[in-house]
Amino acid sequence: MNLLAALLHTPVPLSAESLRTRVGGYPDAGASFHRAFERDKEDLRSMGIPISVGAVPASDPPLDGYRIDPKEYAGSDPKLDPDELAALHLATTLVRFGDVSGDQALVQVGGVVGDATSTAPVAALPADPNLNPLFDAVRNKASVAFVYNDVQRTIDPYKLAFQGGHWYLTGFDHLRGEQRDFRVDRIAGAVEPGGPATTTRPDGLTGDRAQSWELGDEEPVVATLLVDADQSGWAKHYLGRDAVAKAHDDGSAEFALTVRNREAFRSFVLTFLDHAELLGPPELRAELISWLEELAA
Repeated sequence: MNLLAALLHTPVPLSAESLRTRVGGYPDAGASFHRAFERDKEDLRSMGIPISVGAVPASDPPLDGYRIDPKEYAGSDPKLDPDELAALHLATTLVRFGDVSGDQALVQVGGVVGDATSTAPVAALPADPNLNPLFDAVRNKASVAFVYNDVQRTIDPYKLAFQGGHWYLTGFDHLRGEQRDFRVDRIAGAVEPGGPATTTRPDGLTGDRAQSWELGDEEPVVATLLVDADQSGWAKHYLGRDAVAKAHDDGSAEFALTVRNREAFRSFVLTFLDHAELLGPPELRAELISWLEELAA
């Protein structure tokens, strides 16, 4: 932080030796100082802080000098109040995104990091190198290309969502000609940016929870699930009344559910134990029966 302050408050580039005097706390030995100085510069740059290099005025022979342009550093200052910075600090402390601590963003908006009141994180979101280009594509309404299930895809991304420990991309799949969901960690290789998207994000698309059996790339089938009266009330609440295909006089109900992930749907059906029956389609019912028979063998 002392180096950051020194680089911000100088109108001209300062040499390493000048910064050594102004900042203080660096090792006396020249080699140790330069190692520590280079490490500190890299730490600041890794946080997105732009350190410019220029000639030190009136130096002979010419010396490299360093400074931070306050305009480049400030960017678009949101001018957060102290209580807003405190709330942001708490949020970036409690939730970790991969190996990123959130300190970069906090410093950029005027916060202070590394104080004694820091709280241990209670949750961590997995990071993936493909998330950055995907977030950029969603924000810029641009298409992307990647390999998924050994097939080259061109996608117009609509949204990214985190559910059940995984990141999912929802977008228009030009190969299939329809909206599909993709698990980001199953993308093979790197996401390649493309040109402007040619489809428009649907108006009804929200950040609401999608069901696990809807998040997949298998050919969709509509399953009919019969749930006993004992469990139908909970099923209506969990699945939504729009999913009810038929209500029976005894209190049981049939639900029509679109399945793109058979394994996830099978797990959901089995949570009902003997209080539900998969009525169809026949091939999906046969798959479930075959899996249970193999399990019991």
